[in-house]
Amino acid sequence: MAHQTARATEEIGTQVAQIQSATKEALAAIRAIIGTIEEVSSISVSIAAAVEEQGAATAEIARNVQQTAQSAQDATANIGGVSQAVTETGTAADQVLSAATDLSRQAEQLTSEVSSFIAEVRAA
Repeated sequence: MAHQTARATEEIGTQVAQIQSATKEALAAIRAIIGTIEEVSSISVSIAAAVEEQGAATAEIARNVQQTAQSAQDATANIGGVSQAVTETGTAADQVLSAATDLSRQAEQLTSEVSSFIAEVRAA
């Protein structure tokens, strides 16, 4: 009976040692899982920050595109105004040329009439 008790005690001790070993392995596995979860959490925080920064950058790009479009529209309007001014300047230049041509003809006619008058006065 003492032999059986010693044998049973030894088996119980072996089983307790196996349970302790399995518990240590489970604890190590749980610690590894916790480490992985913490790493995933850290990565998720980094991804969220990057997405937020990307959203801000996208909003900035959209604002810049809108400003550029407005500037292009303003430039187009200014070009239209310059084109109108060039057209008006061309029209005014044509009118000045026409007036100068008329004035030149009148000056030639006046010179001719003055010459004729002087010739008549000398002849008289």
